[in-house]
Amino acid sequence: MTRSRWFVATSAAAILCAALGHVVRAQTGRSAVQVTIDEWAVATPKAHPHDPAFAPDGGLWYTGQRNNTIGRVDMSTGQTREFPLPTANSGPHGITSDNQGNIWFTGNTAAYIGKLDPKSGKVTEYKMADPAARDPHTLIFDKQGTLWFTVQGGNFVGKLDPQTGEVTLQNAPTPKSRPYGIVIMSDGTPVFDLFGTNKIGTIDPKTMAITEYVLPEGARPRRIAVDQKNIVWYTDYARGFLGRLDVKTKAVKEFASPGGPKSQPYGISLTSDGAIWYSESGVQPNTLVRFDPPTSTFEKWDIPSGGGVVRHMVTAPNGDLLLACSGVDKVARVRIRKPM
Repeated sequence: MTRSRWFVATSAAAILCAALGHVVRAQTGRSAVQVTIDEWAVATPKAHPHDPAFAPDGGLWYTGQRNNTIGRVDMSTGQTREFPLPTANSGPHGITSDNQGNIWFTGNTAAYIGKLDPKSGKVTEYKMADPAARDPHTLIFDKQGTLWFTVQGGNFVGKLDPQTGEVTLQNAPTPKSRPYGIVIMSDGTPVFDLFGTNKIGTIDPKTMAITEYVLPEGARPRRIAVDQKNIVWYTDYARGFLGRLDVKTKAVKEFASPGGPKSQPYGISLTSDGAIWYSESGVQPNTLVRFDPPTSTFEKWDIPSGGGVVRHMVTAPNGDLLLACSGVDKVARVRIRKPM
């Protein structure tokens, strides 16, 4: 059984900082929203938190990629907890939770998907069905409880049935296309980006047939999000754009990111008001960017810690954004409010 490690904020000042956060000003002048960014150091230095997740217990969970742990931050107290993984060098990468509060993650360097029971600390491992699927990357549940995931270097998209443990894999049609981020559209169709090429793909949940959609030449979509109309938004890491794909018409529209061609847009998510949020990782300090689709306007804020490359972000049920600031060993919460 895996033993967990507890770490507590060591001073009243640390707890107060966690509670109050940093109210940051938009670089673009008057803003449509007020942004407060709370940041917490992860339990162990140099853990390199890769992805964040929100769980039913209200905690901010993250993968400790370089210290082989799954971590949790209590966002009300700043208290942190670590769960060391039983398999050495698992390389935990993607992370999500199920409705029962179990934490699921990808063992990126050990070729498995893991399920952590936070109550007992027990970790169950599900190996890939093909040895070529060596590096499961990002994962997400659909509404039916099926776990979908990408396999970047192995060039697969897969699904796992939590009830049976069965893993099913499908090769991406384009060789070396590097399936990366993955989200679920409202009709239950998984959509994913192919970071090794200028394409985005969908996979039929029943037949596992993959359809690819071509983006402008040179585009390299790194993370994606989908809005209420099933429009796919993606960060073009190579060219410095925010992109928009309508999978029904195959129409693509691009918007130049405020930081320019070398801004390297990366982690992305949406909020319930329809705004698209993402981070520019090639700008120092990293920026948090908000895009308003109706007006095609941008706003941006500096991340207080510098960010250190925000590789992924998710939206919590209450509308807060959760970030993993990997290069500075911190995780963050972005609270978004209408200005007073």
